[in-house]
Amino acid sequence: MCGIAGVVSKNKDLSENIKMLSDMSKTLSRRGPDENGIFIDHNTALIHRRLVVIDKKNGKQPMICGMNREKYVIVYNGELYNTEELRNELKRRGYKFKGHSDTEVVLKMYIEYGEKCAERLNGIFAFSVYEMKSKKIFICRDRIGVKPLFYSKTKYGIIFASEIKTILKSGWVKPIVDEEGLYEIFFLGPARTAGNGVFKNIEELLPGEYAVYKNGHLTKSRYFKLEAKEFTDTPEEAIENVRYLLTDAVEKQLASDVPLCFFLSGGLDSSIITKTASRYYKKHGMDNAVTYSVEYKDNLKFFEKSLFQPTADREYIKMMSQNADTTHREIILDNNDLAEALYPAVEARDLAGYVDVDSSLLLFCKEIKKDYTVALSGECADELFGGYPWYHNQEILFEDNFPWSRSQEIRRSILKKGILPKGEEYVHQKYLDTVNAADKLSTDSELSARMREMFSLNFYWFMQCLLDRKDRCSMFSGLEVRVPFCDYRLVEYAYNMPWEIKAYNGREKGIVRKAFEDILPYDIVWRKKSPYPKTHNPEYMRICSKKVKEILNNKTALNELLSKKGVESIINHPESISSPWYGQLMKAPQILAYIIQLDYWFKKYKVDIEL
Repeated sequence: MCGIAGVVSKNKDLSENIKMLSDMSKTLSRRGPDENGIFIDHNTALIHRRLVVIDKKNGKQPMICGMNREKYVIVYNGELYNTEELRNELKRRGYKFKGHSDTEVVLKMYIEYGEKCAERLNGIFAFSVYEMKSKKIFICRDRIGVKPLFYSKTKYGIIFASEIKTILKSGWVKPIVDEEGLYEIFFLGPARTAGNGVFKNIEELLPGEYAVYKNGHLTKSRYFKLEAKEFTDTPEEAIENVRYLLTDAVEKQLASDVPLCFFLSGGLDSSIITKTASRYYKKHGMDNAVTYSVEYKDNLKFFEKSLFQPTADREYIKMMSQNADTTHREIILDNNDLAEALYPAVEARDLAGYVDVDSSLLLFCKEIKKDYTVALSGECADELFGGYPWYHNQEILFEDNFPWSRSQEIRRSILKKGILPKGEEYVHQKYLDTVNAADKLSTDSELSARMREMFSLNFYWFMQCLLDRKDRCSMFSGLEVRVPFCDYRLVEYAYNMPWEIKAYNGREKGIVRKAFEDILPYDIVWRKKSPYPKTHNPEYMRICSKKVKEILNNKTALNELLSKKGVESIINHPESISSPWYGQLMKAPQILAYIIQLDYWFKKYKVDIEL
């Protein structure tokens, strides 16, 4: 995993702008702490920061290859999981390789297939290839959107990067947020519209999208999107296929030249990954897998059961670690540290985010990085296989809104009267854009059609928010986290699976449970879903309340937007928050934490508001 950036100027020789390029590179140093490189060809520059995972000697970037009277240069961030298959295919076509890095495979796949190479890659990636003779730049993002890739078209040319801060550091783009950006922050955040960088004039390639920049023109194309197809497998075949696809995805993602570990929450998804990896290790005579879990100081003392979090995790983690024979390590976070980490979490994401869910992951990954460089995690099973309550509650399922943010009332309450008057309309239109674009079959029943819409909503919104969180908060410490459930083959299969099969036995993720019921302990397989652990300690609420009171008493850009009365109501009556701000976890303490992050973001990024 790495950080990449590129600049194409309309009229500047970038060899005279080394300081700008070097400063941009430094913003990516956390993503790639091991090596760095800059390639310059007059008005074009490619920047790379490397986290060494595979082939330290021969995987250096920018990587250059000359062929067919052309020179190709690549900067690449990601991991390719069908590397060996593609390498063998290219060898049969006459290609030779200097090493075993996936970067070299991707570069030569581009040389062989051009823009169509993306369709043949199975992995998580964002990369760019520059053709020196034709002066053509190709940029590409993986199908699922695991790896980020932002860009901006400016009067000076085009600039792209793994992170927003890198684009801002160029000086070509100013940190301005207009009305649309404010709608994203206050009415959709921590989610954001696919392709929207929140800052004015900053966009992001969509999942499954690539672009070509040549002669001052940018042309974008989609090579992957969710497509409705007839599902012909029987339930028994579906069980076998889910088991095969997921097992294959996990085993493919175990490839690494550096130490690798696993996140283990005691839930179904992380347990499947841990057990599958453990069986693979034992089969190949390898050491026991190492697993990590996160907990908060005194959390069990204050834990309260809820619809979204019915059980605590610790007993299940112990059960699964013993079953898979792993070496387990628990990382316990302090609530003061959790609150203080809200600030670097903003720097990691370049935006206010999923508050303590972000900051805890940031601290968690920082500890893991002391011993490991790569980890596997169970994100995205819930989005693909109907794990959330909103898939199963008929009332919520057919509501005409985002199920994880059903009411805008709490969001509206913290804003001054008259500010952002079209917020609710903006959100509803984004919802409609997504459900109307969901691909369906003419034979779909009303339930089947709605489930495709719900899948699309989760895939393009909730899941993207979690993937952005995972990438940015882990890479902030130079830890690469892989997500086997995001294998595009599994995504395609799940999209077309009928609900009665997916919800096997009437359970959330029923098909996944059935596929692994003979492999995992019974109590793990049939345990009710529990989300990422959050702090239940009232100390966290007290800390956040104090910080927000200080913000309200200062003259800041954020305070020009906030309703002091509305925010104080949350502080004084936290129990009145009947519907979460976002998802399952953002209630009163997290709403206050979001305000803390926003205040810091405005200051740190010197954000100007343009209304």
